[in-house]
Amino acid sequence: QVQLVESGGGLVQPGGSLRLSCAASGSIFSINAMGWYRQAPGKQRELVATITRGGDINYADFVEGRFTISRDNAKNTVYLQMNSLKPEDTAVYYCTTRVVRSRTYTQADYWGQGTQVTVSL
Repeated sequence: QVQLVESGGGLVQPGGSLRLSCAASGSIFSINAMGWYRQAPGKQRELVATITRGGDINYADFVEGRFTISRDNAKNTVYLQMNSLKPEDTAVYYCTTRVVRSRTYTQADYWGQGTQVTVSL
């Protein structure tokens, strides 16, 4: 089994910053892509950013240079630094990882439980 534990969400004023973390643990041989998605009330889940093991990064257009995704391969952890937050960034943020599982060496996608980010005065 693989577990993802997210942290770092909360309430912040417009223009503020938050840093999300997501640590993977369990039966992990290696981790390929890691990423963040978000889901606002009444909307579909959407991609925020992804990063490969080699460091190739993809951002959604709405990020507009405000967010930075990074990862620590030694810690099996992915981060999302969010700056210049806007009310429309309010959503539940989910991390996801593409794991090669130990023992079986099969690949599977895992999701975190989600962390609430609220941007409001």
